[in-house]
Amino acid sequence: MTVGRPGWRPGSDPAEPELTPGVRVVIDLRPLQDPDRAPLTAIYLEQLLTALEAVPIDGESFVLLLAAERDDPSPRWPALPVVGRRLVPPTRLLRTGALTADPILLRGAVLGAGWRAEHGGAAGSVYHAAAGALPIASGIPIVAALLDLAPWSMPAAYQRGTAARFGQRLRARLLKGAAAVIVPSRSAERDARRLLRVRPSRLTVVPLAARATFQLREVDGTAAERERERLGLGARYGVYWGRHDARHDLRTLLEALARLATEARPSGVPDGDWPPRICVVEASPDDRAAVARAAARAGAGDAIVYAPRLPEPRLAALVADARFAVLPLRAEAAGLAALDALALGVPVIASAVGALPEIVGPAGIIVDPGEPTRLATAIHSAWADDSLHAGLVAATHERPDAKRTWAEVARETRAVWARVARRAPLL
Repeated sequence: MTVGRPGWRPGSDPAEPELTPGVRVVIDLRPLQDPDRAPLTAIYLEQLLTALEAVPIDGESFVLLLAAERDDPSPRWPALPVVGRRLVPPTRLLRTGALTADPILLRGAVLGAGWRAEHGGAAGSVYHAAAGALPIASGIPIVAALLDLAPWSMPAAYQRGTAARFGQRLRARLLKGAAAVIVPSRSAERDARRLLRVRPSRLTVVPLAARATFQLREVDGTAAERERERLGLGARYGVYWGRHDARHDLRTLLEALARLATEARPSGVPDGDWPPRICVVEASPDDRAAVARAAARAGAGDAIVYAPRLPEPRLAALVADARFAVLPLRAEAAGLAALDALALGVPVIASAVGALPEIVGPAGIIVDPGEPTRLATAIHSAWADDSLHAGLVAATHERPDAKRTWAEVARETRAVWARVARRAPLL
């Protein structure tokens, strides 16, 4: 297994191939055309393409797979060497049936995409799969970025019907056959071996990084104050990345907030800053509506504030001024929200699942999932204990993952492409 971690660089391993010449990369950009459907994948693709464009290498080129009925997002990267675009028929209306239809449609779109790539200076071709869908018998080696394992770690939620079960089993089979599988954390590497039986030799850990906008620790305080005023927030608030799906332990969060609302204001907490209030960020309108209904049922409606979809600089300012980020989850392979918060110097209260313990470390409080009493205690402590909070903030500056950049992610991803393409027959 090859591991890309802070401190490790492509080329530091004698067995690692050089990064030049580059390869032709076939990549599915449909998540960027519909980011609400797969927000993590959309962020991953946007940050990766930005980093790749910033440091071009000889011979590298891209063939983009796009949904036929939506706008092409690739003009955001005018310097990216795009040599082709292939349109994929829409499959969203098929719902879980898309898990079966996509591999067949993608095979048709990929055929010939790597033809004569070496004549343009490339070392070969690869298909980089980040969207979850992998082509059947693509003819070129597949590198799969496996950002989420919830469909297999939580089968009761994601494999309910016959079509969903068949589709996820097909995905698992295609992943096992991929030339390389990139995972974003050590825990995801273990889960890929345990749940999907991916061979260790095909796994590479390439941790993600905080988004570039969130890596600016010095955020405009005036901008943060403006965001607080717009939302009616006080000086103290927490932030919650409010997706409403089975990966999130929303019920535990709401029960914890309802319990805290019945407690007396702790000494030292200013008037008006108790009970704790949590600002829901980066949620779609449907997610915000679902969270609001759940909060009302739990008796925690007054504890939740909803931010609209904000441009990244405004979102970063809002998060940077938060007392903490709270991430009550049942499955998490990548930990991107934790990385964003830590990069801004914001402590994280998170469930002890997936990648979160290894990312957060001493820069936050880790609690067992499904334990509202323990989560309430953690929120109370981070909210009311200034000494504890200061220690957590100081610890964020020492977390290696919080200092990682997308330039490193791009370099390590290119190393995987180069290794796989050189092993595979050229087209």
